[in-house]
Amino acid sequence: MVVLLVLGLVLSLANAQFGQDFTVQRNHNMARISGDWNSLFMASDNMTRIRENGDLRLFIRKINILKNGSLKFDFHFMVQGECVAVTMVCEKTETNGEFTVAYEGENRVWLSETDYRMYVIFYMENIKNGTKTHVLALYGRIPKFEKSYLKRFENICKKYGLDSQNIIDLIDQGRRPALAQKGSREGRIAAWCAWHRRPEDWDGESGEAQQAI
Repeated sequence: MVVLLVLGLVLSLANAQFGQDFTVQRNHNMARISGDWNSLFMASDNMTRIRENGDLRLFIRKINILKNGSLKFDFHFMVQGECVAVTMVCEKTETNGEFTVAYEGENRVWLSETDYRMYVIFYMENIKNGTKTHVLALYGRIPKFEKSYLKRFENICKKYGLDSQNIIDLIDQGRRPALAQKGSREGRIAAWCAWHRRPEDWDGESGEAQQAI
């Protein structure tokens, strides 16, 4: 009897651990989204806005859930060759995993799917000057990816009419100092920025270019 009880407990713990790796597409536990993230891939039906110098080309650093259920995103992006820290607070709506934020227009953001442990995919609808733009972003806990995550991202992109030509790779835009020696000028700056300065490093500096939205 004791052996059976112990075996049952072991199996229960194993199932619980395995369950943590399941992909979640609804009823998200937003608290588990908090922490450090890295930009891996983006997709859009307006490529100009997510390519180099695009106004929606943002590199994620951290996500935190606030007491009221809203999400605080810490990004950095390039403005005229300078690394700029941007903090965005996406306001919670009545729908689980749905948020709104004003940035380069009006935006509605959805958490599309995640396994909490390794990756998360966000979908955003942006309306600027009456024009709607669809944007998807794949973030990873570490600055590299498995092909299975990219495949899931591609499948979600297809739901919104986007194919592989609408997807850009952000990994080579800077997560290690070695990358700062090659690639585009933006990539070199992003590499230096990402490696040497996290968003919290900007807080105590005078004259920092930080925008709270």
